Amino acid sequence: MANRPSPLSLPGIGPKTTMWLADIGVHDVDSLRAVGAVEAYRRLRMASPQRVSLNALWALHAALLGVPWTSIDDATKQQLLDRLNAP
Repeated sequence: MANRPSPLSLPGIGPKTTMWLADIGVHDVDSLRAVGAVEAYRRLRMASPQRVSLNALWALHAALLGVPWTSIDDATKQQLLDRLNAP
């Protein structure tokens, strides 16, 4: 099996988030891309609602885009929230 980059290789994703992602079955960048930021965040919140804030959603989305999470604008945040809250 080929080595796949860990989420740690993405900008803004540190060791703790990488560990949390592994706990929900997301072990590499490809699986994070397949699941998407919103679903990964949803799973993280279900696993540990006390430790995961909305900043994790912004960070996951930004990491997949290759930009700092602080660059996510309010309109994008609202779109992510809308997707998160969709039935």
